[in-house]
Amino acid sequence: MRFLVRRNICCRRRNREHLMSVDLKRGETLPIHINMTFPSLPCDVASIDAIDLSGKHEVDLDTNIWKLRLNSHGHIIGTKYLSDLVEKQHTTRNHDDKEHHDGSAKKPHKFSFYKDAENMINKVKKALENGEGCRVYGVLDVQRVAGNFHISVHALNIYVAQMIFGGAKHVNVSHMIHDLSFGPKYPGLHNPLDDTVRILHDTSGTFKYYIKIVPTEYRYISKEVLPTNQFSVSEYFSPMNEFDRTWPAVYFLYDLSPITVTIKEECRSFLHFITRLSAVLGGTFALTGMLDRWMYRLIKALTTPSARGAYR
Repeated sequence: MRFLVRRNICCRRRNREHLMSVDLKRGETLPIHINMTFPSLPCDVASIDAIDLSGKHEVDLDTNIWKLRLNSHGHIIGTKYLSDLVEKQHTTRNHDDKEHHDGSAKKPHKFSFYKDAENMINKVKKALENGEGCRVYGVLDVQRVAGNFHISVHALNIYVAQMIFGGAKHVNVSHMIHDLSFGPKYPGLHNPLDDTVRILHDTSGTFKYYIKIVPTEYRYISKEVLPTNQFSVSEYFSPMNEFDRTWPAVYFLYDLSPITVTIKEECRSFLHFITRLSAVLGGTFALTGMLDRWMYRLIKALTTPSARGAYR
């Protein structure tokens, strides 16, 4: 540790060299860091899901997502862990399937489903009246292949969603992205979606962010390697109309670049500093010498009398 600190002190200027190579990583996971606020969507209806190209759902397995209930002023009034909510929602949605296989328990299951639905409707309607919002943050660990994750009300039964909102056009997915990244940050990195604000007024629709992820390795002067990712993004908004059968959502569709970028920190040595200083001083002396000679010749030409005037 002393050696690293000494090198950092002696290094007055760092250069970054960018190298590119083919990405050879296989079988690794991709961390997705999320920190978003939905000011008009209660936590009881906001759900997050992640699907890769193979159609495999990742969200129910290795999630570490939290949802914070917010009041109309944006203050926290409650906390929920998403994995518990996902299990509860899946249990509710599977009631209909169980009824077909268990005839003897059909009426109790049906009664329980409608009772839960009624409680959910009343609870969410009250939250909407109070102006509750939701903050979603945490980390999703997904397979390192192209896919998407989205935040929406898709986890709700269609009947429950219709009773709560009265139609898809009344679902407000306004959001603020405080942080969205695909790995740890390195010096100089700026994620393009940080501090993004999208607020809807008297309308609704679906936001889609198309993300191109570039695998990146940052190599410090200390030889420590930080594997991470940077990305570019383009966005598209599709407003709802009366013929749409889908519900509003915020989609993040990502794909990975086959090229890895390696960023290496380089510290210029003291010898390099001396060389550059000598070059600057040498150039300065050469320039002043040229100016001195030009000024001498100019002054001499102006002050020396001509040959004809001397003979007179």
